[in-house]
Amino acid sequence: MTNRRKSKCLAIGNIPVGGKSPITVQTMTKTDTRDVQATLSEINRLALAGCDIIRLAVPDNVAAAALKEICDKTPIPVIADIHFDHNLALTAINNGVHALRINPGNIRAKDKILEVAAAAKDKMIPIRVGVNAGSLDPEIKAKHSGVTSAALAESALNEVRLLEKCGFDLIKIAVKAFDIKTMCDAVSIVAKECDYPLHLGVTESGLPEEGIIRSSIGIGNLLLNGIGDTIRVSLTGDSAEEVKTGISILKTLNLRQSGITIVSCPTCGRTQIPLIEIAKEVKRRLSGIKENLVIAVMGCAVNGPGEAEQADFGIAGGKDSGLIFRNGKILRTLPANQLVDGLVEEIFKYLNK
Repeated sequence: MTNRRKSKCLAIGNIPVGGKSPITVQTMTKTDTRDVQATLSEINRLALAGCDIIRLAVPDNVAAAALKEICDKTPIPVIADIHFDHNLALTAINNGVHALRINPGNIRAKDKILEVAAAAKDKMIPIRVGVNAGSLDPEIKAKHSGVTSAALAESALNEVRLLEKCGFDLIKIAVKAFDIKTMCDAVSIVAKECDYPLHLGVTESGLPEEGIIRSSIGIGNLLLNGIGDTIRVSLTGDSAEEVKTGISILKTLNLRQSGITIVSCPTCGRTQIPLIEIAKEVKRRLSGIKENLVIAVMGCAVNGPGEAEQADFGIAGGKDSGLIFRNGKILRTLPANQLVDGLVEEIFKYLNK
């Protein structure tokens, strides 16, 4: 993997972003921020799923006021997502948010942006400059004859320079689009022009079956090139699935080492055990483990024993039965209907030493 791009490090609450700190996973609540208890319930659920940072929509003064109690009780740092009305950002700052997201496409008055920056600077609150293809400044859009990677990058960098004019540099940048190439090219332009931390994501990526693929390709492409400090997967679905997908992207690229990674074969005509059911059951029963372990669930004698030997623990199936491995050594031979129990027993025996 390409060496990671050098970026400044800033803190969102107690979570570092950028520099040499781990790449973080964040998402956005799908509850109405004005409903404090529902929002806190979702935040707690997402924190348990592995979310590092949470962003909340702040559409009006009632939502901005609700931030005070939410920020007092949240287990993870809160970012206030502000559009159109800069006064909502000022209220959010006073109510204890850990960071802001502002959109230069719909907050265009320089004096209002500078007022927000001055208030954020006073409390050392980072600002994410978030530019989306769907809300690009009309003047920049016209200049570039449409939504292009250059237009998105220019909009973000213009806002950054404006913030810098008042001595504000606690900046994080996001440029997003539904089109993967446009998004990747825009982020790459910004990455070359500054050293601020970069937030990655494919906006409005769709239902999970398409959105997970689209997000994985777009975010993964940039991460493979060393670009990116925090990520958000956007899906038309459960917010916890967004978090789990983000974690999976990082784990797949060896950028996060925590929890279980399951290596399993796709099955074929050689498979003689109910491998799909076994793999699903192994994943379900080990989902709460935080220790970094690779578990192989393999279905035949072609690649099975070799893959199982390379994992921390593994199953290699045979005719109606299978072997359980640990670090390349056979521990047990069991009938197919006892493989999951035997594997889980050996893993917990190891973890509880």
